[in-house]
Amino acid sequence: MVTVPARQGLEAVDILRRGADQEAVGPVLHDGACATLGFLVPPGTAEAWDVPGSACTQTNGRGLRIPAEPPVSGSGWLLPPADDAPVTDPAVLRAALDQAARLIEAADNCC
Repeated sequence: MVTVPARQGLEAVDILRRGADQEAVGPVLHDGACATLGFLVPPGTAEAWDVPGSACTQTNGRGLRIPAEPPVSGSGWLLPPADDAPVTDPAVLRAALDQAARLIEAADNCC
């Protein structure tokens, strides 16, 4: 799971959902305080994940099933699991997070 600050994560979700492939974003968790979002990604993503301002939790992924209920106590689904989009492609997520960071920086530096 790739965890990012909520503001950047929400921008990335919008970018992914507006893209040509609207199915590109898989399940997304939010924490209880809505401070962070967690994008479910394929096993093995953590080995090469190096996006500043984010973290990728490493798992072995064996027998992974995405539950209907959020897997972390105090969290909830921003985008619940769906059969047609089990996880988010890491390359697509990386591009969306980069674009989101640029948008946030531009908005914060405006005026």
